[in-house]
Amino acid sequence: MSQLSQTNDLKNRIIFTIFILSIYRLGTFVPLPGIDPEQLQIMMEGNQKGLLGMFNVFAGGAVSRMAIFALGIMPYISSSIIVQLLTGVSEYFKNLKAQGEAGRQKITQITRYGTVLLAIIQGYGLSVGLESSANLVINPGIFFKVSTITTIVAGTIFLMWLGEQITQRGIGNGISLIIFSGIVAEIPRALVTTFELGRTGAISTLMIIGIFIILVLTILFIVFMERALRKILINYPKRQMGNKMYGGDSSHLPLKINSAGVIPAIFASALLLLPVTFSNFNVSQNETFLNITSFFSQGQPLYMLLYASGIIFFTFFYTSITFNPNETAENLRKYGGFIPGIRPGESTALYIDTILTRLTTMGALYLTLVCLMPEFLIANYPIPFYLGGTSILIVVVVAIDTVTQVQTRLMSSQYEQLIKKTKFGR
Repeated sequence: MSQLSQTNDLKNRIIFTIFILSIYRLGTFVPLPGIDPEQLQIMMEGNQKGLLGMFNVFAGGAVSRMAIFALGIMPYISSSIIVQLLTGVSEYFKNLKAQGEAGRQKITQITRYGTVLLAIIQGYGLSVGLESSANLVINPGIFFKVSTITTIVAGTIFLMWLGEQITQRGIGNGISLIIFSGIVAEIPRALVTTFELGRTGAISTLMIIGIFIILVLTILFIVFMERALRKILINYPKRQMGNKMYGGDSSHLPLKINSAGVIPAIFASALLLLPVTFSNFNVSQNETFLNITSFFSQGQPLYMLLYASGIIFFTFFYTSITFNPNETAENLRKYGGFIPGIRPGESTALYIDTILTRLTTMGALYLTLVCLMPEFLIANYPIPFYLGGTSILIVVVVAIDTVTQVQTRLMSSQYEQLIKKTKFGR
């Protein structure tokens, strides 16, 4: 606490982040107009599993309350997926990325426009789905559709803005922290539900103990894998300038096993949610929707296959667009650095790419294992969705990243104070 008190900027950032997240949590309790709360509760009790339950996790419980933030931040994530995929295949987006800060701002603007478009489409689908559910909407009609779409789109845009404010003026990544806060806020209720199931005999006490042992081991495994690094030794030759000798130092190029972080799990979940986000509203009336959603419930082979494939694909894809071995090799050559036993230039790039590919393969398998293993438990036992692998992964990884940013700012503050003391000492 003494270190925090010495850093006013850090304290202000933390307070600002908590304030923004409090606004978000408040919004998840503001319901859409024209919804019968009793009928909504009945409908949600029968749709806790499957994609609707997963969507409710990412929306921080807003779906179960049909709040103004019911779409959560998922339209923004879906838009980001589309834009990042285009960055890898479209020359226009590649050129924007190469333009530096100006190009990044243009890409951000396009992502925002995509978010609004997706929110309008999903808002319309939500309004139609709500009206098709018996007795759920008090006064169905065009006015309900317009008000629902307007409210949902406004809520999504406001949530996107809140996330950007956290990233710019707070601590951590705003979008990730919004998802993180939604999951964490619902975990106490999930624990109470689990204990209640044990009390009523739905699951045995031994099974509850086993679940929490697996939970703790999973958290420890995630922390270990997220902290794991492969350090590549970099040497710098000695150079003589005038009468002085410079260089001759060694450093390391750190490569994480999971360079993509939690992004692949979120993106894969978003893709599974996008096509049939609101099909659960129609299962009682439409046999086609019933057949579709039955394949996307926990434990189903198609769900597992698509989820695992999405995680693996986005792990490799996101790593490829965030780390370029050729640029790294060129920077090393430019500053005189080299890897012992490897020739500078193309050979160095190939060497780094080979190591990165092996690490990314391990990272993709690790993410797939963590995300899918608890899903089998959820499929076979009445365990709340908030204790699933994806939820645990998001909470742990976002917490690690946020703590790392806090520590980095504290260290920067300490260095600044040390430099000031040195100057005054002189």
